[in-house]
Amino acid sequence: MKARQFSSEAEIARVGEKFLDRSLPKPEWTHAVHFAVSLWLIRHHPALDLDETLPGLIRAFNEATGTPNTDSSGYHETITRASLAALRAKLAASGAAPLHEILDGLLASPLGDSGWLLEYWSRDRLFSVAARRSWLAPDLKALPYALPRATAAAPVR
Repeated sequence: MKARQFSSEAEIARVGEKFLDRSLPKPEWTHAVHFAVSLWLIRHHPALDLDETLPGLIRAFNEATGTPNTDSSGYHETITRASLAALRAKLAASGAAPLHEILDGLLASPLGDSGWLLEYWSRDRLFSVAARRSWLAPDLKALPYALPRATAAAPVR
């Protein structure tokens, strides 16, 4: 099992707030922290339409930390949408469990591997410019998480 990333909801809230105000140091923006921030936003900011707002939040954070949003770096639409779907499903299945415990479970699961999406997408498709710019459906097997209607209905490019 991977080492515990957070020991409390307060620690997750801290990185969530630092993400929102763009003060989180770039080296702290890890796979685990992406998940922690997203779980925190889903649970504690339910009025935010993350399908609409998270792309802009990530792009703004990237720019603030010196990461350009280009066709080869920065924000990635397909990864973000797939990850949100997985996190929403895991959070819904976890009830009122503390976020740090949910995150520990996620990180101990296949989702803890930053390459987890390669079970559903070929490397070429997932890391294509088209997948970075817009939603591309998996080409290896169906994602086992419900996607928002607009994403699920988006045409494959």
